[in-house]
This record gives sequence, structure tokens and C-alpha cells, in this order.
Amino acid sequence: MAKVKEHKKSFGQSIKAYRESRKLSIKDLAHETGYPADLLEKVEKDETTAPVALVLQLSRTLKVDVATLDGDENKKASSRVKSQKKRAGSYAYTQLTKSGADKHLGAYLVTIEPNTAHEGVEYHHEGEEFVYVLKGKLSISVGKNTSLLSPGECIHFNSALHHALSNPSSDKTELLVVLYIP
Repeated sequence: MAKVKEHKKSFGQSIKAYRESRKLSIKDLAHETGYPADLLEKVEKDETTAPVALVLQLSRTLKVDVATLDGDENKKASSRVKSQKKRAGSYAYTQLTKSGADKHLGAYLVTIEPNTAHEGVEYHHEGEEFVYVLKGKLSISVGKNTSLLSPGECIHFNSALHHALSNPSSDKTELLVVLYIP
């Protein structure tokens, strides 16, 4: 008997399915998450990769575990973290910790391309954030305050405040980012 291959939904298709199952319009989701509707539409159409902050906010708003947002609801949680680099605009991130409904702490290795900044939107999500610079330079704006950090320096802040990262140098910047989500 031939094995039937299951169709795995893309991240964007999963977000749209969860949104529609909760009878939310794209505008409703924008109001609930605080992110612009046009960005959410691009994520649903897989035209852009959602940054970590948006993934976390969508998970909380849609009341679904981050691990299930990859579109495979039947997949069992892996005993080890899947180290997959994801690109979101001018930066890439790799999840270093296992996610789950009972997990409140997430660690990421983030790489920001030279002379680049977050494009179009500042990020925010419930909880706290700790950023440690491993390599390069980091300009980080939290609320109305901007700090320039070098290797070995760090910042800890309320991640509900709007924040944006940029790399003002001509070298790649590498960060360890740890998020606490209540």
C-alpha cells in the first residue's frame, strides 16, 4: 500500500488558519498584537519571515504553542531543539531552547548584517528581554532611549516597550537574546 504524504502547512498558512478558526479578521489580529495589518498579511502569504517578537505575540494572541505554528499540529515535541536558522529581513536567528506551553524562557542566537536596521516596525511583546553582544556592535532603542553596545556588554529591559535593533558597523553582529514570556 502506498504511503500518503501529509501536506504540511507553511507558517503563514498556519497563522491564517488559527486566525480564521478564532473568527478574527486581519484587522482584529492587528489590534490584538499591536502589529500592522499589512505586515500580518505578508506573514500569512509567506512573503516575509516573522521576527521572533511577532511569532511570540502571535502565539500568545492565538493561544497556541510556538512549536505548533510551523504548520504540523501532529508533530510530537522533539527531545532536542531543532537548530534551524531563520532569516527575517536584515537579521537571522536560531532558537537555542526548546519551546512549549510550559516554557517561559527562550534563548536565540541572532546575527545582524552590517550597516542594517529593523525595517518598518519596532518590536514589542509581553515579558522581559536580555541581549548580550557576542561580536560586533549593536545599537538598540528601547522606548525613547538608544544605547550602543560592544562585545561583552548587555542590556535587560521590559520587552513590552517598543524596541528596535541595528548594526551600525561594517561587520556582522552576533547576539545572545534571552526572552522571558510570562
